[in-house]
Amino acid sequence: MAYQEVIVEKQGRVGIVTLNRPQRLNSLGRPMTDEMRQALEEFNADPEVGAIVLTGTGRAFCSGADFQGFRAVAEGGERFGVSALANWVEFVQQSKPIVCAINGYAVGAGLTITLPCDVRIASEQARLSMRFVRLGLVPELASTKLLAHIVGITNALEMMLTGRFVEAEEALRMGLVNAVVPHERLLEAAVAKAAEIAFNPAPTLSAIKRLVWANLWDPDLRNVQRREGEEFVAAMQAEPFREAVRAFFEKREPRFHG
Repeated sequence: MAYQEVIVEKQGRVGIVTLNRPQRLNSLGRPMTDEMRQALEEFNADPEVGAIVLTGTGRAFCSGADFQGFRAVAEGGERFGVSALANWVEFVQQSKPIVCAINGYAVGAGLTITLPCDVRIASEQARLSMRFVRLGLVPELASTKLLAHIVGITNALEMMLTGRFVEAEEALRMGLVNAVVPHERLLEAAVAKAAEIAFNPAPTLSAIKRLVWANLWDPDLRNVQRREGEEFVAAMQAEPFREAVRAFFEKREPRFHG
C-alpha cells in the first residue's frame, strides 16, 4: 500500500518501518498509527524479511498519543482509542522479532509500545518517560507489568510515579534498553542487530518467542520444561536443524533461507 506517514524499506532480510510525522513528534494519531501496524503486518507476511526495525524521524521516536485526541476527550467526553494499538502486546508477541531504534523522545505510549518488542537500542540523544501520571492517567499496554519485569519494581514504580525523563545512559544501566550508540550510528546499529537475528531460521525464532512469552510468568517449572521439551523435539525434526548439522560437518555457514 502507499504510505503517507511512515517510511517502509528493506535492507537485506531486515524490514524498516520509520514513523514519519516529525512535525507532531511522531505522536500516535491517524493515519500514522494504522500505517505502522499495516507495515509491520506486511513484513510479517514477507518470507524475505526475518526481523524488523521500528524507528522515527526527527527529534522523537514517538511522543505518545496525539494531544488532539486527548483534547477531544477532555472537552467533549468522547471515548479515546487508537485501534491500531488494540491487542498490541499480543500482536508483538506473535510478530517477527522487532528491534526498536529509539532516536529521541519516547514518551508515554511512545515508550510502552516498545516494551513487548524484542530489542531496544537507544541513541545517546534518547529521552524516555512514563509520562502518564503528569496527565492524570495510568500506564497502559500491559506496561505496569512489563516495565517492572524489565527494570525491576522499584525502578518501574519510580518512573511511573514521577513521570520524569530518563536519559539514555540511565536507561541502559537499569536495563530498559540493550545498548546506547552515537546518534548518527543508531539505524546502522539497529539494522545490524536485526540482521544478526534474521540470519537465524524463522521457525526457530518464532518458537523461542512462543516459549519466552508462555513461560514468562508461569511459576510451574514442570510446565516450562514441558513446553521446552515439546519445542525441542519438534525443532530436531525440522529442516533448519538438519541444515545446521550439515553445515557444521562441511565447515561452512548454514543456509537457512535457500
